[in-house]
Amino acid sequence: MRFAENGWKARYWLLWQLGLGICFGLGSLPVVAQEAGTRSYSNRLVRIENPKPLLADHPKFFEPIIEQAHFEAPAIVDEPQADLHVRAWRFSYNARGIIEMPNHLQAAHTAVIMVHPWGIDDGQGWDTPEPAGVADFCTKEKNHLAAEHTRTIVKPFINSLRAASGLVLYSLPGSCDPIRRKMYRSFQHTPTAIERAEGAKELDKVLREFTYKGQPLPDTLQLSKNTPVIEYFKQFPGLDAGDRYNNAGFWKLPIPVTTDVDVAPSDVVIFDAEGYEPLKAFLKANDIRHVLLTGYATDMCFCRTTAGYENLSKDFNVFLVADASLATFPSNTSPRFAVNAAISYAALNQLVTQVSWVKLDKAAR
Repeated sequence: MRFAENGWKARYWLLWQLGLGICFGLGSLPVVAQEAGTRSYSNRLVRIENPKPLLADHPKFFEPIIEQAHFEAPAIVDEPQADLHVRAWRFSYNARGIIEMPNHLQAAHTAVIMVHPWGIDDGQGWDTPEPAGVADFCTKEKNHLAAEHTRTIVKPFINSLRAASGLVLYSLPGSCDPIRRKMYRSFQHTPTAIERAEGAKELDKVLREFTYKGQPLPDTLQLSKNTPVIEYFKQFPGLDAGDRYNNAGFWKLPIPVTTDVDVAPSDVVIFDAEGYEPLKAFLKANDIRHVLLTGYATDMCFCRTTAGYENLSKDFNVFLVADASLATFPSNTSPRFAVNAAISYAALNQLVTQVSWVKLDKAAR
C-alpha cells in the first residue's frame, strides 16, 4: 500500500512540474528517479495448480508441509551476475496460502551459517552426564540422531557451497576462551596450524578430565496437601540442566564444533557471548548481504541466539534452510513434527528454502 501511494504522489508531482514547464516555457524537466537502491516490486500472486508438498526430501527428519493454496511470486532477490539460485517460500494468512518465489544471489556475497553444532557425545570428550544429565537434544539417543542429520544433510550442503560462498560460519555458546581461540578462526584471530594442534590437545585434556556424573533422580518428594502438583514440578521439573544432574562446571567447559561437520581453516566460529553487533559488523566488513541459515535447534537457538534469524533478518537477506535444521522433540522419538511446526511458524515472517532448492551455477563451483 505504501509503495502504491508513494508512487502515485511521485507521478502526480512529476506531471504537475511538466505542466508548469510547458505553460511557462521552461522546457522539459528531468525525470525524477526512484530512491537510490530501491525498486518497485510487483506483488503479483499466481495460483500454482497441484502444488507439491514442501520439505519432503528427508521424511526421517521432517514431516512435509502441506497447504491447500500455493502462489508463485516474482523474485525478491534478483542480483545481476547471480550464480546462486535459491527458491524460497513463506506463508501469509492474508494471502490465504503459501507464496513461493525464485531468488538469484551472488554467492560471493552469501554466508552459510550453522547455529550451535555442539560437539556432544561425538567422541571429543564432551559427553552427556550420567545418570540423569541433559545437554543439546537432552538424551544421548536424540543427540546421536541429530548427529546423523548433521552428517547426512548439513555437512554435504555446507561443503558444496564453501568454495563459492563468501563465508562459512559456526556459532557456539560462551566466549572466545583461550582453547577455542587456538582451534578456530574468530572475528579477531586466525590461528596457525601449530596453534590449532595445541588447542586440540588442550581441549582433549580439559574435556576428558571432567567428571561427567551428577546426582540421580530423587527417590522421594515432599508434597503439600493442597497444591501437590505445584510442589511436584518444583522438585522434579521436566528439564533441569543445572549442577544437580550435570555436575558443577559442565557448562563452563569449552564446547567444540561437532566432528560431524568439516571445519576449514577459513571457516569462522561465532561466540554467542560477544553479542550480535560484532557478528553484524564482521559480515558487513566481508560484503555479506545474504545468509543461508542452518543448524539447531529450530525452535530455540536457531531463532533467538546471537546468530539466530531474529537478529540476522534485521540486517541481511536470510533464508532458513529448513531441512538442514532440527527442532527439539520432547515426548517423541522423531523430530519430524516438531521441525514442521517450528518452520511453519517461522515462515510467517521469514523466507524458507531447502537443500534441493539451493542451486549453484557450475562455473561457480
